[in-house]
Amino acid sequence: MSGAISPEITAAYDAVRSDKVETNWLIISYANAVGDKLVLSSTGTGGLDELKTKLDNSQAQYAYARIEYANDTESKRVKFVLIIWIGEGTKVMRKARVSIESGGVKQALGHHSIQVDARDHGDLDEKEIVTRLRKAGGADYNGGRG
Repeated sequence: MSGAISPEITAAYDAVRSDKVETNWLIISYANAVGDKLVLSSTGTGGLDELKTKLDNSQAQYAYARIEYANDTESKRVKFVLIIWIGEGTKVMRKARVSIESGGVKQALGHHSIQVDARDHGDLDEKEIVTRLRKAGGADYNGGRG
């Protein structure tokens, strides 16, 4: 996995994790139609809604997002999500290789609370993701309500 730990990807990952930078998501794409080299394809500050508009339906991509949500009226929580995107138009061989190649990406983007496997934008509903994050975090001050 030659591209998963490139300096550009590492810098973008650090930016998403930083409390001092506005960047809250990144997308990693395959450099070519064949092969496992990965490149940083975009970053942004507009949250999950913006990230969804940048995912390519013809590709397999990896995204990492910072999700901030209120625990209660007194506190906020920040969690990180790894998204494995396989667009509907992704070629069959690429789809088959993602399960193998995603291991290196998971290592490079190691600090995440949940992984979301997404095939369309409906799989990236922020309310559902926050519900999953609350369950994964153990403490739920809303009695299970999103």
